[in-house]
Amino acid sequence: MKTYALTLDLKDDPDLIAEYERYHQQIWPEVRQSIIDAGILDMRIYRLGNRLFMTMDVADDFSFEEKGKRDSANAKVQEWEALMWKFQQPLPEAKAGEKWLLMEEIFKLTKKSSFIR
Repeated sequence: MKTYALTLDLKDDPDLIAEYERYHQQIWPEVRQSIIDAGILDMRIYRLGNRLFMTMDVADDFSFEEKGKRDSANAKVQEWEALMWKFQQPLPEAKAGEKWLLMEEIFKLTKKSSFIR
């Protein structure tokens, strides 16, 4: 299993942010299923102000490219993504059309479950 972290900004408008959160309290079933079908095992989105941070735990065979292909062929996912652009704004580092940007892991702390005596 691998974990990815991504980030994106929302438009800095409290009403739009509240509406965005309402949509995410009950995502469309087709969108939920597309996430699961892509091999995403756990997804979480956090917000601070208008900045979003998402983590995804994915299956070993997960592929961003394959998920993109599937999403392009799914009319409901395309409808959802178009709707979400109402609330989202690209980061300055984003290329044209990019939304969520993959973050680089710079630190990881792990605790070993056993030790040698």
